[in-house]
Amino acid sequence: MALIQARVGCSFRVLCVVWAASLAGACADSAVDSGAGEGDVAAADVAADSGVDSDAGVQPEVDAGQDIALPPLPPSGPAPDFVPVATFGAHNVEVVETRQVIPAVNLPEESPAQTSNNNLDVIRHDGRVYLAWRTAPNHFASPDARVHVLSSADEQTWEWEASFARDNDLREPRFLSWNGNLWLYMAELGTNRLAFEPKGMLVSARASGSGEWSELTRVGPEGFIPWRTGELGGRPYMIGYTGGENIYLFNLEPLDIHLLTTTDGVTFTGWNADQPVVERGGGSETAFAVDADDRLWAVVRNESGDDSGWGSKLCYTSPGEYSDWTCVSDPRKFDSPLVFSYEGEIYLVGRRHLTPDGHYDLGYRDQTPTEQVIRYQAAYSQSPKRCALWRVDRTERRVRFMLDLPSNGDTCFASMLPLPTPGEFAIYDYSSDPGGPLLNWNAGQEGPTNIYRHVLRFTPND
Repeated sequence: MALIQARVGCSFRVLCVVWAASLAGACADSAVDSGAGEGDVAAADVAADSGVDSDAGVQPEVDAGQDIALPPLPPSGPAPDFVPVATFGAHNVEVVETRQVIPAVNLPEESPAQTSNNNLDVIRHDGRVYLAWRTAPNHFASPDARVHVLSSADEQTWEWEASFARDNDLREPRFLSWNGNLWLYMAELGTNRLAFEPKGMLVSARASGSGEWSELTRVGPEGFIPWRTGELGGRPYMIGYTGGENIYLFNLEPLDIHLLTTTDGVTFTGWNADQPVVERGGGSETAFAVDADDRLWAVVRNESGDDSGWGSKLCYTSPGEYSDWTCVSDPRKFDSPLVFSYEGEIYLVGRRHLTPDGHYDLGYRDQTPTEQVIRYQAAYSQSPKRCALWRVDRTERRVRFMLDLPSNGDTCFASMLPLPTPGEFAIYDYSSDPGGPLLNWNAGQEGPTNIYRHVLRFTPND
């Protein structure tokens, strides 16, 4: 049988383009069966040995940088749309409105939308709503990437605020509104679309008088990728990670998740000065909220994997102990997590993997960790995705599916605004055309994506 050679240690994008489809087929044949369609997976349910299908082939042990033999490429295409069983807790939730925000005919001419409109943030500050988003030729690193900033009094008519370019890729825009000031942070990466090259965090501040935005300046820890900002215990916070350059090198080097605070928007220190790193392992994108008992609940994307497995982690703390995390593993991967609280309950908006069990971790424990992460990435890239709402079951310490937002292909990176009507929230996210043909994730990343605004309505579940 003819084999394709791929180098372990090259970028994930190279691997996906060359042979992801073959691994997707192999992985689908040998996935762990842990209650397909149930939508609920406890860490203890993950099998230690999945029993890999012999047709997929068990590869010899390799080190990062060596060549490994992979099966031939089968035809690629989207999988069926598997929908988990919804489980509702204290609230019923429905999507009552969806509309496209970007591209739109009424956008200011200073902020032209390119083909790919994705990573975004929204915030309410000084009586207006501010929206920042990345626009580029496609999802991947590009020197043509721009971050545009708009503002609006009614989320219908938008005014141009600023545009940022750096001759490098820009993404992960994050606002922080604190003490009457507004800052915008973003990550700077390289220009190689086949690599993930974090150069660190940049910030611009909006002058309260003139409304002008300052030039971008570098702040934060070296190589830091900002993920979420907000207020916690009367103090501003930022959570993000370092070590992102290791994610797609498959070298199993750990990443550090930092919980930081600031007094001036520019200088950052650990939330707990003695413990700025709250989690070390395979985790990167992390979001959290605090429940009615003052316990912090965090969802961590565990894409690189570690001793706990691959997929995600659900982490929690004792009341008020925001830096001392305990985590359990989940084989599903909730990309670009947004976590928020409502009436003491904890909710998550994150990407859903459209396979029968939704697992990212396929349980290939008879293969090396390097081989596992490569195969998991490849299989994941060849399946469709949705942007979904989940809830954190704090009693059972697991994440439960609730509903899908209108979405398709490449999607999520959500941000949220509470609305004046009690129980209603505006969720901004991005997606391939929700009404178009079902796309796998790879196809969605190469094609057009738009920014949407959804209104979620929460009502008591009597």
